Amino acid sequence: MAAPAAVWLAFGFSPEEAAGEPGPGPGPWRLDAGPEGISRVWPAWSYVVVETAVAVPQLLGLCQPGAGLVAAGRAWWGLWAGGSGLCVCLSVPLCPCRHGQLGHGLLESELQPRLVEALAGVPMRAVAAGGWHSASVSEAGDLYVWGWNESGQLALPSKALAEERARDDAGAGSAELMPGREQQAAEEAAFISIQAFPALLDLPQDLEVSAVSCGSRHTAVVTRGGELYTWGWGKYGQLGHGNNVSSDQARRVEHLVAKGLRVEEVVCGPWTTYVRVQEP
Repeated sequence: MAAPAAVWLAFGFSPEEAAGEPGPGPGPWRLDAGPEGISRVWPAWSYVVVETAVAVPQLLGLCQPGAGLVAAGRAWWGLWAGGSGLCVCLSVPLCPCRHGQLGHGLLESELQPRLVEALAGVPMRAVAAGGWHSASVSEAGDLYVWGWNESGQLALPSKALAEERARDDAGAGSAELMPGREQQAAEEAAFISIQAFPALLDLPQDLEVSAVSCGSRHTAVVTRGGELYTWGWGKYGQLGHGNNVSSDQARRVEHLVAKGLRVEEVVCGPWTTYVRVQEP
């Protein structure tokens, strides 16, 4: 019996849309780089670099003038995980860290690597940096998130999304006026705009995480059971739920489960999500 084939699927903002052409739809769609297959994916703002089995990088999609292998004009900032510590620094001070994405509890930039004290002594196996938020996975499979939560990318209560849902409900005529006391309590709910320290995130059913990736304002994780969960900004369908709805709660991508696809790896682009799956 032949071994299951590994393929890369994608959903969200497509290279065709980046070029001003009609996109493939809500997806997921399959990445095709020839018979040699794809081993790794590096997405940028308007194109994606893929590495094939013969180790020749290929560019897919529109490549803007002046853009290299990394999106032009963006500040590069890195995270290192190893041993029992996590260090974060901003190497080019083009984007002030006013959203707590470094995890030090402050809203200031760091020009040198600095230990994230809140995670000191916790062995880490994976780390990811998004547009204004960060995430890491411990050896035990625990997920930590920090930074900006404007679009619910930390899977913490987002005021912006709550207000958006209220407007949608009111527009649909399903919203009921709450008494004054209840209205005030709702307005004072513990919404989180910025999480400056790493927060331990509880996934549904206490799932353990094996991999994490962050987009501009969305997050995706792979569980040890091979399932994909996503949350955050969903305008371009990058969450994989078949719609353009944003979410501040972790949701399983049911399409992959229905197809019997086991997820092995996830890589988020700014507005896109790429997943490597095993076909049955």
